[in-house]
Amino acid sequence: MTWKWFFKVIVDYWPMFLRGAGVTLLISIIGTVLGFAIGLIIGVIRTIPLSDNMVKRVILKIVNAILTVYVEVFRGTPMIVQAMVIYYGSLMLFNIDMDRMFAGVFIVSINTGAYMAEIVRGGIISIDKGQFEAAHAIGMNHIQTMLYVVLPQVIRNILPATGNEFVINIKDTSVLNVISVTELFFQTSSITGNVFRFFEPFLVACIIYLIMTLTVTRLLRWLEKKIDGPEHFNVIPGNQMQVARPEDLAKKAGQ
Repeated sequence: MTWKWFFKVIVDYWPMFLRGAGVTLLISIIGTVLGFAIGLIIGVIRTIPLSDNMVKRVILKIVNAILTVYVEVFRGTPMIVQAMVIYYGSLMLFNIDMDRMFAGVFIVSINTGAYMAEIVRGGIISIDKGQFEAAHAIGMNHIQTMLYVVLPQVIRNILPATGNEFVINIKDTSVLNVISVTELFFQTSSITGNVFRFFEPFLVACIIYLIMTLTVTRLLRWLEKKIDGPEHFNVIPGNQMQVARPEDLAKKAGQ
């Protein structure tokens, strides 16, 4: 490698690197947000207690079985395989020609949703059962208990894991090049075909990925600290009213 080639690649192809990084970030952000929403909904559903009503009980078991299959399939297979099966399979089986960008967001979202579902479920289970009992004791149903008591705590507790999923998605969008999504890896591969050199373009891509992941990590740590609040709180001053001591009252009475 020569530094001349390294800087030449940057100067000549920086618009392609920039477009690729932009697509990578866009897919990662949308996919993580949608995946978080999917995981939140599934996590809540999978923690609903079984009803005494036979019909509701059967329906809930069927829904839980379907959601379990979804979670296990998408957690147990690589995203690159999921991308191939969903994009090309939808065209062959259902004649649906998906836009590549939409397909990329869709694949990242449902993959993230499967992981987030288990993270959310674990977060809900970790909440003390006494809080559920106290909420039910004052008349709250399961949904109200989740919205007002449990989920605010769960979201804070799983924030680091959610941030980790975001960082993983930034890196894993590179597998979407198999369906020709023009993310950073795809753009870098195109550049190597133009310059007939591999090391310098992919070194630039590596640096860009590192900058994106480190920036996201720092922002999420800052957000965690903001949510936690200041480490030291000002002590509320006590009552400043002066109360007379008994001995002072006695002296005053003797005068």
